Amino acid sequence: MYEYGGVKIRWLGHDGFIIQNEKKVCIDPYEIETSEKVDILLLTHEHFDHCSVSDIKKVCDENTLIFAIPACKGELSKVKARQINYVKPNDKFKVGEINIEAVPAYNVNKFRAPNQPFHPKKDGKVGYILTIKGVRIYHMGDTDFIDEMKNLQVDIALVPVSGTYVMTSKEAIEATNMIKPKVAIPMHYGSIVGSEKDALDFKKEAKCEVVILKKEN
Repeated sequence: MYEYGGVKIRWLGHDGFIIQNEKKVCIDPYEIETSEKVDILLLTHEHFDHCSVSDIKKVCDENTLIFAIPACKGELSKVKARQINYVKPNDKFKVGEINIEAVPAYNVNKFRAPNQPFHPKKDGKVGYILTIKGVRIYHMGDTDFIDEMKNLQVDIALVPVSGTYVMTSKEAIEATNMIKPKVAIPMHYGSIVGSEKDALDFKKEAKCEVVILKKEN
């Protein structure tokens, strides 16, 4: 676990996190063991390792607010929740004292076939920026280094580093050094693709504090 400004961040593995202050926020749980219930669930997109019904059911109950893109609708029809909010890039929401902003996440140079990105911009897949107690936390989602990152101001960046479907560690370094967060936490390795080496390579050249979290499940 890592704590910054009273906000606690736990890595669940892959792209999954639990972030908490008074409220507990979960992002993209996948192959988790914990069954603790959360106040807010954020899903970046519909792929099986981000919108996993079996894992969503572990953290959600009738009191949970869910935010997800419309492509998650089919899977979320199987889930009990207080409310499901469907989002698109640049949407903003407020839940109590927590501000939530959906931001673009897409590929520019990772392709399943010629001219067919794994995460096309037109699909409206997202990352999220949470503002909790004045701390701005940016979960990038599955993305490359994209133009929309250039004007972001955040304290903590949760950064994919494994390549194949997301930024390589080198691309993640370039993105992070441009955004200039105070702290970066690498993610998207050790499960589907990538290893801790990607996180360590990222840490070597990122020009901010880099915290490599141990998986807490």
